[in-house]
Amino acid sequence: MTCPLLYRFRVIDRIPEPPTTATARGTLVHAVLEKLFDQPARERTPAVAADMLEPEWKRLCEGDEGLAALLPTDPTDEARGQFIADAHTALAGYFKLEDPRRLEPAEREWYVEAALPSGLTLRGYVDRLDVSPAGDIRVVDYKTGKVPLEAYEASALFQMKFYALVIWRLRGVIPRVLQLMYLSGDGQVLRYSPDEADLRATERKLDALWAAISRARDTGDWRPRPSKLCGWCRHKELCPAFGGTLPPLPESALPKREPTAAE
Repeated sequence: MTCPLLYRFRVIDRIPEPPTTATARGTLVHAVLEKLFDQPARERTPAVAADMLEPEWKRLCEGDEGLAALLPTDPTDEARGQFIADAHTALAGYFKLEDPRRLEPAEREWYVEAALPSGLTLRGYVDRLDVSPAGDIRVVDYKTGKVPLEAYEASALFQMKFYALVIWRLRGVIPRVLQLMYLSGDGQVLRYSPDEADLRATERKLDALWAAISRARDTGDWRPRPSKLCGWCRHKELCPAFGGTLPPLPESALPKREPTAAE
């Protein structure tokens, strides 16, 4: 949706994108919030969550060389100290938004997969799923970045509608609430209640997106779509929109060629 060429770089070429401190902070905070619910309800406090940060960062680094190389191991290093401080701030933002002692999530980091009637398979990971005694479903996603401007709220909610669609196809129930929790600063919660029309529209959009991807795959036409988001792109040196030279497509992704009469 953002840029066909960026999709190609990430999915077709699979060009590595080393983590940034921002993405690593998100990974760390998500991991702590997931593990927090392993604790007895009375122990799900800000102090317990804060004590989990350093051990959880160590665990994540042991399993990911990219994360391990991102920051010095010296606890007195200024950059490392700032990174941990920012993670503490995000956790503090979470506790301003809800009290985890009053929650018992039905699922955490839940892998979901469902096929649409078109045959397209959707997959993803849901941060948290809450189910009320009455059976109402709430889909929760944590965000450590800034709250989006109103003009970009629809884009942020598309991810949540994607999850809602998968859950609907899996369980036959439309989630009552989609909840985006922005943990930065004072924190903010963006809530949306989808209906069947919303999810059918999301389904049509996903089928259209896959049709566009399939056309690009068959033609080799992965054109860039310049926007304000280009400033954050890690691949500008390869992008024709910025004077870059495209790498050749992997052989497995070359456009299909129709045989000639001679063949």
